[in-house]
Amino acid sequence: MSPRLTSIESYSLAETSSCRAMAEEAKAASRLLAVATGEARNAWLLRSAAGLRQRSDEILAANALDLGEATTAGLNAAAIERLTLSATRIDGMAHTLLEVAALPDPLGEVVTSSRRPNGLEVRQVRVPLGVIFMIYESRPNVTIDAAGLCVKSGNAVILRGGKEALRTNLALYRVLADELAPCGLPEAAVQLISTVDRSAVGELLALADLIDLAIPRGGESLIRRVVAEATMPVLKHYQGNCHVYVDGRCDVDMAINIILNAKVERPGVCNAAEKLLVHQAIAADFLPRACEALLAEGVELRGDAASREIVPAIKAAEPADWDTEYLDKILAIAIVHSIEQAISHIAAHGSGHTDAIVTADLASAQEFIARVDSSAVMVNASTRFNDGGQLGMGAEIGISTDKIHARGPCGLRELTSTKWIVIGSGHIRE
Repeated sequence: MSPRLTSIESYSLAETSSCRAMAEEAKAASRLLAVATGEARNAWLLRSAAGLRQRSDEILAANALDLGEATTAGLNAAAIERLTLSATRIDGMAHTLLEVAALPDPLGEVVTSSRRPNGLEVRQVRVPLGVIFMIYESRPNVTIDAAGLCVKSGNAVILRGGKEALRTNLALYRVLADELAPCGLPEAAVQLISTVDRSAVGELLALADLIDLAIPRGGESLIRRVVAEATMPVLKHYQGNCHVYVDGRCDVDMAINIILNAKVERPGVCNAAEKLLVHQAIAADFLPRACEALLAEGVELRGDAASREIVPAIKAAEPADWDTEYLDKILAIAIVHSIEQAISHIAAHGSGHTDAIVTADLASAQEFIARVDSSAVMVNASTRFNDGGQLGMGAEIGISTDKIHARGPCGLRELTSTKWIVIGSGHIRE
């Protein structure tokens, strides 16, 4: 059986030879994708989007089986929410592929060009990375986002989702795989590992000669494991310990709406707010109203002594709370005396992912922007906007807190490298 044609019941990928065969097929496919036309890659995106909508019932049936097992296995509410699909969410996946198809083709883009004094023509152009190994948990939409972005940018991709979403990911993968050959693209351009055997991940992470980049997307333990075992570069973020700082001068209603959205809209995602910092000048007015709204949404509040003096319903925070990414309806709250203290708190406890300020003071906004060292800084906007789709990238393969080679939401351009093209007319170096 070909490694890319899988079934839960019969397929196992535990042997090193099987892992290498899959990676070799991906490498061969990546060479073909690198020279495939933009029209062919876009046609696949369009056909896949249509396929998702046409086969929605098939996907939802698979998802229902996964959800049944997830509930009995004791997954928390946030994890189940990430796993759950609906007709609306599937339509959203299809829309994402259409948005990616509408984006400019990154391949062949001239980054810079010049003519040297000696007459040499020099160009730097975008090219694919090659083969990407994507390891992720819970979120079936990553199957679609990762495949769509990789193929559009000329990369082959090997997908490895979490066991809790295995049937859902297989159903989504089959839609994608069925549309490759009709568009003249190699069938191994998108492959999915269907085994739950963790050894397969380790085997693939050892294949630096065939896989160009590993991208883990999930909990901190998964990311640390990939970083420890990978022999190829890793694009990563360890945590999304995101802060919202409410400044001494701000619109209180705006601040309440922003923290509610940042914490409650999807608490189980990496750009959800985990910490609320409030300037003491506004705390007495803002905090009771904000906490009432948060408690009404089922958020557990943990805070320092100053915040608990204002709102007794807040539980006492432990030292570990300030460094914890909850991914749940839990929020830690601290009162600060100044924007300086807020920025120092973020520097000490933040993860470099997303941090926001709510303020009516331009100088405070500018200071926050300049001094908070995160992949995205929000001014009077929810942390939830640190997302490829929301920032006009069509979709994202992840949000990197690295500084090399990409930072923040990673889309098409972040899945490319460059090469230099030098054209002469018999030039030799003196």
